[in-house]
Amino acid sequence: MAKPSIDQLRERARGAVVTPQDDGYDEARAVNNAMIDRRPAAVVRCANAGDVMATVDFARENGLDLAVRGGGHSVPGFGTCDDGVVADLSAMRSVRVDPVRRTARAEGGATWGDFNAATHAFGLAATGGIISTTGVGGLTLGGGIGYLARGLGLSCDNLLSADVVTADGQLLVASEEENPDLFWALRGGGGNFGAVTSFEFRLSPVKDIYGGPILYELDDAGTVLRSFRDLIADAPEQLGGFPAFQIAPPLPFIPEDRHGEPFVLIVACWAGPLDEGERALQPFHDIAPVVAEHVGPMPYPALNSAFDALVPPGLQHYWKANFVTELSDDAIEAHLVHAPRLPAVNSTVHIYPINGACHRVAQDATAFAYRDATFATVIAGMWPDPADNEANIAWVRDYYDATAPHSEEGGYINFMADDDQGRIRSNYKGNYDRLAAVKRAYDPGNLFHLNQNIKP
Repeated sequence: MAKPSIDQLRERARGAVVTPQDDGYDEARAVNNAMIDRRPAAVVRCANAGDVMATVDFARENGLDLAVRGGGHSVPGFGTCDDGVVADLSAMRSVRVDPVRRTARAEGGATWGDFNAATHAFGLAATGGIISTTGVGGLTLGGGIGYLARGLGLSCDNLLSADVVTADGQLLVASEEENPDLFWALRGGGGNFGAVTSFEFRLSPVKDIYGGPILYELDDAGTVLRSFRDLIADAPEQLGGFPAFQIAPPLPFIPEDRHGEPFVLIVACWAGPLDEGERALQPFHDIAPVVAEHVGPMPYPALNSAFDALVPPGLQHYWKANFVTELSDDAIEAHLVHAPRLPAVNSTVHIYPINGACHRVAQDATAFAYRDATFATVIAGMWPDPADNEANIAWVRDYYDATAPHSEEGGYINFMADDDQGRIRSNYKGNYDRLAAVKRAYDPGNLFHLNQNIKP
């Protein structure tokens, strides 16, 4: 039989099929990282699960690379490819909340902004990320670290089921009851096992939080990091947030004469009773003099979107990351050497705590293996001008090289760069062999290989 053609794909798909000959092609092929410039043979703007099935079939039957795009935030640019086909889920963004069961079902292209807007109306939430334009799918499949993780667990820990288009074009349900091996692998195993068209989450009562950024002088960075490390170890689990390094953007709560200077900061999130928020954050005010802050009660979605303006589409991205079982004094010293050299206001370093509820899940209960890690660090190099790529990539790599000896061998796959494939086994520790077995069962031909790839 002849291979299916683009015209046949157009006939089958409800959504638009965009090729290099069509208007809007450059927009359709673009992803958030402007360092990625790839030219797929077709981008299918999927309208429903049937379109995803058609796209998967088309790629498999024609022997083409297949990229699956949700929010488009993949730093290595896994949401696009050269000469292959892209299943673009970004039009599939509905979120349906069941307030009685306290669940929400989000389509595969939904962002955390979409999710939070729907769930906040009912005073409910699940652990999301730090930027609201991030896709629900990509974050969850990689694990899902965010403000609420210490109290609610990772995003993947709140996943109840998923609809998945597998490499043979079938739509399967993955849950504890149906295809449980696939469900296990989806919770941290990334996009290796299929294209997820919808996610069902458990929700918890979180509406308004007390928090925001607190800025300190760089001279106090060592004190801030050591104090945060010690405080968060046994803090109430409603207390989330993270220490970070950031060049001050021109925001009204920061003294104007300090705009453009690097600072150490704590972004705090108290998800307990609002009237306890000021007391809960008081230790952060006591550890060092505060230069500026924007702290108080706010809707949880407001905090989840507070840094969106610093990460617009079209920046250059290069990231590195490691898990940390102990944020040692030596590791902190490495941060103090390299963090002040932040190359742009968009670049940042975050040190996310992942203890509390994250530690109550066994290492082999989900694909996300680092249940003994206490922090996930990310050196997120982001800047606007491609002319700065060489120097800024070198900053990220030098910083990573300095912190790696004080960190675990593996890191969080959502923060990995395109040159991190050699770390894939380390990223999953003892879970890797089981993941490879699930891969062989559901994708023996490795159709879904544009990811931090687990080979069958």
